[in-house]
Formats: sequence, structure tokens, C-alpha cells
Amino acid sequence: MINTEGQIGAGLFLYPIIQPYAYHTLDVGDGHTIYVEECGNPNGIPVVVLHGGPGAGCSPGMRRFFNPDRFRIILFDQRGCGRSKPHASVEHNTTWHLISDIEKIRNLLYIKKWIVFGGSWGSTLALVYAQSHSEAVQHLVLRGIFLMTDLELDWFYNGGAGMFFPEKWKNITRLLPIEKRDNIIKSYHDKLFGYDESEQTKFARAWTEWESALAAMHPTTTTGTTPAAYARAFARIENHYFINKGFLNKDEQILDNVYKIKNIPGTIVHGRFDMICPPKAAFSLHKAWPISKLHIISDAGHSLAEKGISSALISVMDGLV
Repeated sequence: MINTEGQIGAGLFLYPIIQPYAYHTLDVGDGHTIYVEECGNPNGIPVVVLHGGPGAGCSPGMRRFFNPDRFRIILFDQRGCGRSKPHASVEHNTTWHLISDIEKIRNLLYIKKWIVFGGSWGSTLALVYAQSHSEAVQHLVLRGIFLMTDLELDWFYNGGAGMFFPEKWKNITRLLPIEKRDNIIKSYHDKLFGYDESEQTKFARAWTEWESALAAMHPTTTTGTTPAAYARAFARIENHYFINKGFLNKDEQILDNVYKIKNIPGTIVHGRFDMICPPKAAFSLHKAWPISKLHIISDAGHSLAEKGISSALISVMDGLV
């Protein structure tokens, strides 16, 4: 089923931000500790939220997509970001480490099956997790599909999106000499992992602000500079994953392994004008996964906070109760 009518909910309604009832600091090994929180109904339907980036961390606003009377909401900061430690670390930080961490969280909380809710990179991680642990997944709710393919990375970092936003593209390329601009991911990797922390921060802010600038179809005016700590974690971890192609074995691994989740229901929400993750990936995933439902939001881009995206996700979650 493909719905291209825009919002699937009746207007925007966000649940209030509620406070967690439990916090956990989980030692996952390799020198990493993971921040985990639980909120909502301890006896409700478990749902785990996988944030984007990689490296973005979770935020209180992510609690607002779930009825707190019906859901047991689990959020966590993936390795190296948010409140997880060590900060901005890429050591022992791969997709497969994160999948192991998710299983450790599920076992810690004595959960047999849960809904997996992820957007952007979180959709990538959710799909790979479900393909690895299908027995643990009750339903997949995915937003802003990203399949970690060369085509998607080339679109965003080799000038495709830059043709639509040349003034923003200039901001990320101008820090590099002309001969280094044909491979943004590699050239930024050299700077983000150099010895000069002030230079790391300069390039981290440029990397982060390029993505932020294209996230929403109707961006609000922002002022100020991206905090250095956030930018370094986001840019270093994201770049680390991208230069390693998500640590997947081949370019279309996720699509090739969709058969492993053929019996897991899934709902996909994607903005028609998503400039970070073009809708082609969402259509390809839906085509390969017949049991899924695809909602294309006609007046939205990539951001979780856009009205059409938020409304659709809340309607989806309310419909799973």
C-alpha cells in the first residue's frame, strides 16, 4: 500500500514531553557505556527509538510521538554521542557494535519483542537490526529511509544536493582546496581526525551545518554557532560510518536481505522533498518488502519535526495500539 496523499493524521498533535521513570548506564564493553532511559507506561507496549546521524543522540522531543499511557518508550544514545561515553569516540564503534548494544538493552529490560522506531540513519540501523534479530521485532516504523548505498552518499556529498542549494554547498566545500573537493567524505575525514582539535571543530561545524541546512522543507531561521561538543561527535561519528560504507558487506546489502523481514509488518513515512535522503530509497524498500505500508508526505522534507512527518508518525503509532 502506498499513500501519497500527504498527512495521514488529522492535524498535528504531539504528546507532552514526559520525564523518564528509569535511567540506565549500560556498560557494553570495549570501554563504552550507553545512556538508556525509559518513560511512559512500564507495562505498556515496548518501543525502542533509534536516533539518526550516526552521532546525533536522542532528545526529549523524541518522547512525544508515543501515547505515554500505552507505550513503554526506550531511548538511548548510541556509542560516542549524547550522554554515552567516551564522547565522540569511533573506537569499537560500528553498525555491528550498535546491533549488539540494542540486544543488550533488550535483555537488560527483559523485553521479548518490541516495536523498532527509527529515522534517517535510525532507519538504516533498524533494518539491519531486524534482519539480524527478526524474532525480537514486532513492527518497524521507519522515517526518512537511508539504505547506506553509494548512490545516496554520492547524492549528498558529491554535489547532487548541492545543485539545489549551491550557497549551502559552498559553505562545506570552501574549507577545502579545489583539488580536495572531489571526495568530500575522504577530505573531511582527514580533517576531523587530525591532531588539531580547533581544526576538527571547524570542519565538524561545517559538516553538521550542511546537513542541518537541508533537513527541513521550510526551515526556521536560526542564529548562533553549533556547539563544538555536539558538532565533533556528530561529524566524526557520521563521517566514520560513511567512509566505511556503514560497515556493510556490499552496497545493496539491506535490500538484498529484505527477505529476512518479509513477515515483519512495517510502516514507512518519507517526505516527498527530502533532500538528504531522496524518496527513491523508500520506494525501493517498499517494493522489496510487500508487507510494508508506504506514506509519502507531499509537503515535507527530511526532518522529524516537520508537521506532515510528525502527524503521520503519531497516527501510525496510535494505530498500533
